Amino acid sequence: MTHDHDHEIDPEVLQKEFRTAMGNVAAAVSVVTTFHDGAPHGTTVSAFSSLSMEPPMLLVSLDNRSKLLAKLQVGSSVGVNVLASHQDQVALRFAGKGDDKFLDVPWELDHGAPALAERHAWVALTVAQLVPAGDHTLVLGDVEAADASPNQALTYWQRAFGSHQSF
Repeated sequence: MTHDHDHEIDPEVLQKEFRTAMGNVAAAVSVVTTFHDGAPHGTTVSAFSSLSMEPPMLLVSLDNRSKLLAKLQVGSSVGVNVLASHQDQVALRFAGKGDDKFLDVPWELDHGAPALAERHAWVALTVAQLVPAGDHTLVLGDVEAADASPNQALTYWQRAFGSHQSF
C-alpha cells in the first residue's frame, strides 16, 4: 500500500497503523528498576536497545506518565532486567499499577539498582541523559555492569508473550 503525500494524514489512522506495525516487531521484555527513597521501583518495558559499544550505553524509552521516570535524574542508578521466557507473570505484574510489585519476586541491589534474582540478562546503568521524545522520554544510560544466562528470553509479539525459536 502506498500513501499519497499530497493528502493530509489522519492522526488517528496513522497512530493505529503505527501501533499495528510495531506490534509486528518482536521485542525482548524487561523490567526496568531503580531504588528511590529506600524502596525498589520497577516497570515493564519492551522499548530498549543497545545504543553504543564504545562507551557501552543503553537506551530505554519510558512513558512520560511513568512513575519510574518521575524518580529518575541524571546520575540515577537503573537496572534493566531482561526477563526469561517463563516470566510472563512477572512482566504483567510490573506492567500494572500498585506498590507491591516486588512482593514474592526475589531481588538484590546490584550497582545501586534492584536486580531480579531470576532473569535472562542484566544491565546496570547510570543515567547519562534524559531526552524528551514525544509522549516518552529516552533514558540514555552508561553501562556499569552486565551479565547473561542461557535461559531463553521472553519476547512480546502481536500482543502476546512468547520466546524466540532458532532454526
